[in-house]
Amino acid sequence: QVQLVESGGGLVQPGGSLRLSCAASGSIVTIDGMGWYRQAPGKQRELVATITSGGTTNSADSVKGRFTISRDNAKNTVYLQMNSLKPEDTAVYYCKAEIATMVHDYYALDYWGKGTLVTVSS
Repeated sequence: QVQLVESGGGLVQPGGSLRLSCAASGSIVTIDGMGWYRQAPGKQRELVATITSGGTTNSADSVKGRFTISRDNAKNTVYLQMNSLKPEDTAVYYCKAEIATMVHDYYALDYWGKGTLVTVSS
């Protein structure tokens, strides 16, 4: 009933910037927390940044000062602005959202996107 679609990934040189977007669609009642996670080759999936419905943010130490998470509730969309990219940022980036639907309207369930690949290389 709910789909999350990430976009904006691609190949970028070290020091460059990318802006990822994730749009939620379907039988949505409300969206609570949203976030970005990433998984590099041979590594565990890790949290990048999260944002609450009220706009409170949290981010991993490895991206603080470089990445900024934001959201547009009217568009059911979360963004990740990535600046000063490093080769170590290369990973598949996944969007997650806590969403209450028409089926489960008392509480939110987690939904995940399929990921978008970010490659930082010269």
